[in-house]
Amino acid sequence: IPHEKRIGDSMFSSYFLKNCDGYLTMSQKVLTDLEQFTKSENKLFTEHPLYTSFGEAVQKTEARKILQLEESGKYLLFFGFIRRYKGLDLLLEAMADERIKKLGVKLIVAGEYYEDSKYYEEIVARLQLKNRLVLKTDFIPNEEVRWYFSACDLVTQTYHTATQSGVTKIAMQFNKPSLVTNVGGLGEIILHGKSGYVVEPNAKIIADSIVDYYENNREKHFVETTIEEKKKYGWDV
Repeated sequence: IPHEKRIGDSMFSSYFLKNCDGYLTMSQKVLTDLEQFTKSENKLFTEHPLYTSFGEAVQKTEARKILQLEESGKYLLFFGFIRRYKGLDLLLEAMADERIKKLGVKLIVAGEYYEDSKYYEEIVARLQLKNRLVLKTDFIPNEEVRWYFSACDLVTQTYHTATQSGVTKIAMQFNKPSLVTNVGGLGEIILHGKSGYVVEPNAKIIADSIVDYYENNREKHFVETTIEEKKKYGWDV
């Protein structure tokens, strides 16, 4: 079910799915969605595995040096194609919160625009966020991915709608906690308050979690839990 709806989506999905012999889904949400198109018993849910193709994590200080970031700064990461459903607009609204501003938190946006950038540029200008953003809005080569995940404190996925996301599993591979919105299957693998946050897609609530993360020094505990949780999603499993 596409995130950006168009005429004929359901018809084409139904036509395709009825001609399949079996189905493998990577979130419970998609397994439920499948019921709209087929009553087949030949379906199975299995977790989206870790992304191991981007290499291993490096020390945060090393990654920040390579990316020319402040060694002692506070950095969030938004990673991946920029499309409306992924909620970068929500995250930018949260970044405007005065508490986050006082904490000196900055946001790294690493990924290509898949739509007109003016929508986001207008939000940045209106909220006066330019100096609090690190924009790398180009394609990120595979060999550079680990620098961005290793450099950040927390990975943010403030989606408006979702199925599941590979970004969460890239974050886990690099031992990074995630803040995700409670849409689709995003919240299925994050232990709220233990390995990250699962929150409603609301800028104020997102900001509350970011403030909690830094003010209450959650990183050490969240990283330890993430390292333990990632064992469930290895390729051996």
